[in-house]
Amino acid sequence: MPKIQSVAVCVARVPLDVVTSFATRTVSARDYCLVKVRSTGGVEGIGFCYVGSAGGRIAQVAVEELLAKKLIGQDSLRTEGLWQEMYQESLLQGRAGSVMRAISILDTALWDLNARSAKLPLYQYLGACVADRVPAYASGGYYLAGKSFKAVKMKVGRLSPAEEEARVRAAREAIGPNIHLMLDANNAWNDVPTALAYLERFEPYSPYWIEEPFGPDDIDSHAKLAQLTRIVVATGEIAYGRWYHKELLDKRGAEILQTDACVCGGITEWKRIAATAASYGVTVSPHWFHDVHAHLVAATPNARYVEFFPDDQVLNFRRLIDNQLKHRNGDLILHQKPGLGFNFEERAVRKYALDKARPWTVIR
Repeated sequence: MPKIQSVAVCVARVPLDVVTSFATRTVSARDYCLVKVRSTGGVEGIGFCYVGSAGGRIAQVAVEELLAKKLIGQDSLRTEGLWQEMYQESLLQGRAGSVMRAISILDTALWDLNARSAKLPLYQYLGACVADRVPAYASGGYYLAGKSFKAVKMKVGRLSPAEEEARVRAAREAIGPNIHLMLDANNAWNDVPTALAYLERFEPYSPYWIEEPFGPDDIDSHAKLAQLTRIVVATGEIAYGRWYHKELLDKRGAEILQTDACVCGGITEWKRIAATAASYGVTVSPHWFHDVHAHLVAATPNARYVEFFPDDQVLNFRRLIDNQLKHRNGDLILHQKPGLGFNFEERAVRKYALDKARPWTVIR
């Protein structure tokens, strides 16, 4: 049985062509932590995550100094055990944030490696629910770039209630009554009355969900809001671990989880969270990184939508890979190559790497 031979890690900082503002922050560049896990059989799996608009080296250090050593020489198929050992190794430094993202990156790479070794697309290796496609929504106001989508998402929460209502009304008028309209507040509000002042104005336009109305740790406010509005509450994109999600589910703080496998603890932890959500009757529509989440939605009965970015302006990670997902009639067409179905574009990685002289640090 081939063993894990090496782990390589790199941080790439990709500037946005246009500085982009959300409800509570402005972003001019994105740091991505990238890994490659190679087996003694010569097969290589990849993992990745957005690790902030600065500070990407924190995740890199976690890979180099805490986590990679737990993998070298181990059987890559032992994903559950390796996850537990990485988590235990980083108890003092991690359990959330950049260190949990580092675990997520490595865990994703292990699943990719194992699927490639089995010569199967990742969604088939996981146990497919569908044949070759999954439903997606166009994110970030990109509807005009992809008119075939049956669902779209826009940002809210930065302006006054009246100004935001005008934006939502214009969006509904533009897409018509039969397209799902998702609203993303990006943690804009600090209390339930403020959130309600906005949502009462949005209700006539039939939003499909309101996303991240409060800070991620304010579970109680999510639960209170869910009881007071007709709009479904969705959250969880920067949530970590099964324990946080269990509290969110127990308190009915969300009817749609947006759990991100690249953030929550990797594919291993994402599968646990999605299975738990199913027992609560809660749907999963994961956040960001359609390149990995298309596979997970395709293999998860209670998963609904993939968030899709048709160009490389906001999710500029797309510049770092060599094979893009295609979309047709509102669906993403799944890769049929083994594993995730793509590799890093090494010329782009060298261009954007923080360390130009030695983009990849290899741990053996």
